[in-house]
Amino acid sequence: MTITATGFCMLKRLAFFFLLMIAVPTWAAPAVITTEAFALRGEPKYKPGFTHFDYVNPEAPRGGTLRLHAIGTFDNLNRYAQRGSPAAGSDQLYDPLMTGSSDEIEVYYPLIAEKVAYADDYSFVTFHINPAATFQDGKPIRPDDVKFTFEKFSAEGVPQFKRYYAFVTSVEVLDTRTVRFNLKDANREQMTSLFGLRILPEHYWSSRNFGEPTKEIPIGSSGSTIKDFKLGQYIIYENLANYWARKLPSRIGQGNVQFERYDYYRDEVVAFEAFKAGEFDFWQEPEAKNWATAYEFPAIKQGKVIKEQLEHSIPQETKGFVFNSQKPQFKDRRVRMALAYMLDFEWMNKAFFFNEYTRTRSYFTNTDYASSGMPSADELAILEPLKGQIPAEVFTEPFNPPTTAGDGNIRANMRKALALLKEAGWSLKNKQMVNDNTGEPLSFELLSYRPLTEKNAAPFKANLQKIGVTLTLRQVDSSQFINRVRSHDFEMIEFSYTPNPYPSSDLKIVWRSNFVDSTWNMANVQDPAIDALIDGIAGSQEDPAKLLAYGRAFDRVALWNYFMIPQWHLSAFRIAYWDQFSRPATRPQYELGVDTWWIDPDKVKKPGR
Repeated sequence: MTITATGFCMLKRLAFFFLLMIAVPTWAAPAVITTEAFALRGEPKYKPGFTHFDYVNPEAPRGGTLRLHAIGTFDNLNRYAQRGSPAAGSDQLYDPLMTGSSDEIEVYYPLIAEKVAYADDYSFVTFHINPAATFQDGKPIRPDDVKFTFEKFSAEGVPQFKRYYAFVTSVEVLDTRTVRFNLKDANREQMTSLFGLRILPEHYWSSRNFGEPTKEIPIGSSGSTIKDFKLGQYIIYENLANYWARKLPSRIGQGNVQFERYDYYRDEVVAFEAFKAGEFDFWQEPEAKNWATAYEFPAIKQGKVIKEQLEHSIPQETKGFVFNSQKPQFKDRRVRMALAYMLDFEWMNKAFFFNEYTRTRSYFTNTDYASSGMPSADELAILEPLKGQIPAEVFTEPFNPPTTAGDGNIRANMRKALALLKEAGWSLKNKQMVNDNTGEPLSFELLSYRPLTEKNAAPFKANLQKIGVTLTLRQVDSSQFINRVRSHDFEMIEFSYTPNPYPSSDLKIVWRSNFVDSTWNMANVQDPAIDALIDGIAGSQEDPAKLLAYGRAFDRVALWNYFMIPQWHLSAFRIAYWDQFSRPATRPQYELGVDTWWIDPDKVKKPGR
């Protein structure tokens, strides 16, 4: 056979193409994992076929009314409106795609979605909708409602929703029972955040602005609807008997009362008097002094009210006096640190709190992510590149809030505070702290809506006066407080950061600069080093060792920046309740679990009730 020049060239091209096909790897499609239960880390506790969570009583009787209280007022039934004060409990009107258990962290079980399928590279996640799932008006929950919900939250919800979920490129309805979220550069933790998406009915919300307040009772997707309300006074929820999911393993034994009522009170003092008089059923005590001295009222002595302290090791909220770090007087960390020296926790704990409390020293209390001692080698690898951008103390000493002997003598702390203020350009003149350049006095306002905040701040205010700093306590109603906080129109507030069982990507909403307009970035933090640490946390969600190092590194840097003056915490529930309830023998590991209690007919019938 004779091969012409043309044929030879063609053979060369074919051979080259063949070799290219061998040399270039063929990209396989990602594996798809289908499951009914999903754990962000580890394995789900409850295996396929489980009948109920361990901390519920599946035979609990249903009925009766649980009467609760709320402080302040409300003018809005839409929990997700961008203005107004939402009603207490209004977040329970909508069910998520999948639901968690209260004795695990970030583990999800079937609810609206009966199972989930996802790519092992997290490029998509598909939810299979339970064909029995319905909204409160009986109309089926469709994949179209899931797509609509995500788009509605993105278009009309809070701005940080769209920003956080930028990794979602599209939402596709595949058929009458499945909906797929297509994801770009997502990790396992980001994908998991979609499991908690609360589903809205398109047929109700499509003609309404989701970002606006409403006084109309909305149609929900959960087993709880609004039965009655009077703006600013009370709201009553009904647990629906025909709730489609009531017999699901993830819902059995919960929501056992028929009605849940919230009555509104001006403040905790008035509310506690109402509780003692039997106007509502359950009280969780916020004040150590009350817990020690205020429970000698007749109903306690007669056994009609039960008082209990239930110890726990649940991750704690981080509560403190939070600075608006962009206000001129607080931009310098040394000023914030100086003021922290004037909070005498040890004396307050002895004089006011009956030594009940522990000083908070971390944003991750009761977790492995709480920093302690000096930075580890893994932490230093993260922190060293940030030298010069973060407080020098991060490298030289463990963080501990300023301490005293608890005897009221704070002279040593005063000297340290005055020295820091001097470094920052402030001097004490005529018993007033003034700025060396402007002559302006160092003064600020603590904004609150609760008398308890003023009680906590009173000793702090008195100590500040000793170094010429003026603290003004300003109490407003809850609506004004919410609106001012949303617009960062404050200098200091008392605030509790949500408990963090682990450093999640959600921290960007609270700390990152591009979320400064978030209603959760309370300290108004705009700091490149904090941004870098938050980005490291987001990028380490699938590397436990790296996440541990980033979590502790962030903890150190945030603490030493003194964006807040840490307060105190108690690893226990202090509760009192009128003796008409029973509860399961097992309490959930990470919650008090009031939703699993029930009204006991035998106790209600007791003489003297």
